[in-house]
Amino acid sequence: MKYVVVLYDGMADYPVPALDGKTPMMVANKPIFDSLAQKGEVGLVRTVAEGLKPGSDVANLSVMGYDPKKYYTGRSPLEAVSIGVKMADDDIALRCNVVTLSDEENYDDKTMIDYSAGDISSEDAAEIIKSVQEHFGGGEFDFYSGVSYRHCLIHHGGTVELGNMTPPHDISDRVVGPYISTHKNAEKLTAMMRESYEFLKDHPTNKRRIAEGKRPANSIWLWGEGKKPMLPNFEEEFGIKGAVISAVDLLKGIGLAAGMSVPDVEGSTGYIDTNFEGKANAAIEELKNGCDFAYIHFEAPDECGHRGEPENKVKSIEMIDNRVLPIVIKGLEEIGEDYKIMILPDHPTPIVTKTHAGDPVPYMIYHKSDEKDSGVDSINEETAKATGNYVDFGPGLIKKFIEK
Repeated sequence: MKYVVVLYDGMADYPVPALDGKTPMMVANKPIFDSLAQKGEVGLVRTVAEGLKPGSDVANLSVMGYDPKKYYTGRSPLEAVSIGVKMADDDIALRCNVVTLSDEENYDDKTMIDYSAGDISSEDAAEIIKSVQEHFGGGEFDFYSGVSYRHCLIHHGGTVELGNMTPPHDISDRVVGPYISTHKNAEKLTAMMRESYEFLKDHPTNKRRIAEGKRPANSIWLWGEGKKPMLPNFEEEFGIKGAVISAVDLLKGIGLAAGMSVPDVEGSTGYIDTNFEGKANAAIEELKNGCDFAYIHFEAPDECGHRGEPENKVKSIEMIDNRVLPIVIKGLEEIGEDYKIMILPDHPTPIVTKTHAGDPVPYMIYHKSDEKDSGVDSINEETAKATGNYVDFGPGLIKKFIEK
C-alpha cells in the first residue's frame, strides 16, 4: 500500500466579497480533486486544538499524526533543523523574517508593508542575513540564512518567556508599534529589530532592489521562539517509511526531526511560481525507492491568503489540480500497488483577515480499491460540513488514513 498526502497550506477560507461571497475552494476549477472526493470520504477535521495558535507548525504536526500539545516546542526550532543548525539544550531558536517597513522616523510608527520583503530571493536575503550576523552575531546571538524571507536566529542561553512576539504576516498594513513585545526578556531582541533598520535601509542589496523596482528588506522581525525539538520517529510510530516534499524550512524540519526523507526540489519557492511538477515527481520517486508515505506540501494558497490575493489563491488550487495530481495518480498507477490519497489544508488563511484561523478544515480520503459514493459532487468548506463526518482530534486523522 502507498499513501500520499497532498497538503494545500491555508486553502480553506471564509466567503470572499471579490469572489461573489464564495470561497476559493468553491470557485476553483479542480476536476481531479472533485472526482477523488466523489469516490472517497469527505468531512471536516479540527487540526488546531482549542487553546493553540493556528499556525502551520501546529496544524501540520497534527496532520502528520503528532499531538502538538505533547510534541510542539516552537516553530523556529523545526526550521533550524531544516537549515542544519545544531541546537544545544539551552539554545532558543526564533524565526527571523526580513521584512519591508515604511519609512517613518520612529520605528514603532512604521507600517508592516510586506512580511516577505517582496518575496525576496534566497540569494538577496542571504546577503542581508550575512550583514545582520556580522553586526549582531558571534556571541550570544547567531543568525542563519534560510529560504526567501524565512531565516533563523539562535539565542544561546535564551528563554521562551518573551511576551508577544507577533508573526509579521499577522500585521500586514498595520503600524508595528502595538505588536512589539514589551516583555523585559525580549528587550535585546526588539532592540536588534529596531537597530537593524538603521543599517539595512542603506544596504547595497536594498539599494539595488529599490533601483530594480523591488521592495527592500529593511528590517529583521523576530518571532516563533522555541526549544530544541524532539519528535518520535515516523516509521517507528506508524510502521511506514515516509518522505516530506516541501519548499519551506518548517515542513522540512518536521520531516527531518521525524526521521523522514526530505528531498530538495530545484525551483521550489513556496509561492505560485513554484516547481509544481518537480515536487510531484520527487514524491513519486520517493515512493518508487522504498518509501510508503509521501507528504507533498504546497505553500502557495497560504501565501495568497496572507497577501489578500483571491484570484491567485484560486489559481494556486487549480494549478495543483492540473499540474500535480495527474503526475501523482499516474505515478501511483505505475507502481502497481493499492494506494490512498488524502487531500486537505492544514488551516484556513482567510482572504478577508490575511492571517490564519483555527476553524475545522475539509478533508478527503480516496482509497483506490475501496471506492464509494461520498454524496459530494465538489469538495469545499460547506459540502464537507454537510457530510456530517467530523474528526475532532486532528492527529487521529493519519491513523484513519493509514489503517489497513
